[in-house]
Amino acid sequence: MISYKCGVVTDIIKEDEHVDIIYVNIKGEKYKAVNYSDFTGKVKINDKVVLNTTAVELKLGTGGYHFVMYNYSNNKMDLQGPGHIMKLRYTPFQVRCLVAEEEDSPYHTVFQEFTNLENHIFIVGTLHSMIGPIAAMIKYLNQDIEINYIMTDGGALPIFFSNTVSELKLKGLLKNTITIGHAFGGDLECINIYTGLIAAKEILRGHVTIISMGPGIVGSGTKYGFTGIEQGYIIDVINNLGGFSIAVPRISFQDRRIRHRGISHHTLTVLSEIINTKTNIVLPTLDKEKGDFILRQIESYELNKRHNIIYSSGELIHDAMKKFDLKTTSMGRTIEEDPEYFLTLGSIGKYVVKLIEEREGYDV
Repeated sequence: MISYKCGVVTDIIKEDEHVDIIYVNIKGEKYKAVNYSDFTGKVKINDKVVLNTTAVELKLGTGGYHFVMYNYSNNKMDLQGPGHIMKLRYTPFQVRCLVAEEEDSPYHTVFQEFTNLENHIFIVGTLHSMIGPIAAMIKYLNQDIEINYIMTDGGALPIFFSNTVSELKLKGLLKNTITIGHAFGGDLECINIYTGLIAAKEILRGHVTIISMGPGIVGSGTKYGFTGIEQGYIIDVINNLGGFSIAVPRISFQDRRIRHRGISHHTLTVLSEIINTKTNIVLPTLDKEKGDFILRQIESYELNKRHNIIYSSGELIHDAMKKFDLKTTSMGRTIEEDPEYFLTLGSIGKYVVKLIEEREGYDV
């Protein structure tokens, strides 16, 4: 099931309160590794550590690091912090969290008294790389709009693994974060998507909430076998609780895989088969050939009969990403290499700003 090996820490590349990026020596070979100090304590040079080497041996992309499982220099850690809910339950790395909805939380009554999301805007994506460009476009057009982020457990579980989230918070593009399910490390912890949505609207408030998994979508090349399928039931939950949902389509004309050309088969599957309620799909304005290709997909899957199709210009995404110095890539491709992917995200950001500014009662 897993492979693990012993190594010695040779360099500490980057460290903060929760995660260390290090180099380790394993039998004379140097490898990059990740140490989560909440699990294994802080590391020092020359520490002997046990590493989970599975991802590197499988030659994975995202997540292709060694991970420290045990540090021989840290043979004891005392339990700290409040909370009674476990995440990563019944594994050697189960971690205690204070979730927002539990009885010991100061927010417990918020969930008891909740009635409706009252049209709060939720943008639901599938790839972690969607978060930065959407947030940048929103902030570029209106710096007063407050954006929060819910990270699901469809990809990486520790939010500390995400350089994107750290960068966006540092640059003021994201205000606060929530981690749900077995994802952990957000400014708020929640048990599931229902309470995560309630916490976003009632506790973090803000004007808009972006929802997507952490780094590392899981796929299998089959119709239903990908973690991004969560987009469908998340949108249903939003709509059923009275929120305003926006589905982020995955669009590209640069992917060599035919099933991902135009609107990805992932998005088409979710929008045509998984979602049981009506959502809002924002599309970019593209040249005629590409626009017609997407239109044929929409009509073929009857998405125009099931959902609201909205067109918006995403051209300013180049300026937005430049302003905030974002180097976001998707599947290794930059904005210059995969323009339609980023234009889609820009179009959503522009539409959301227009929607918020038109709403009565928003002081932005």
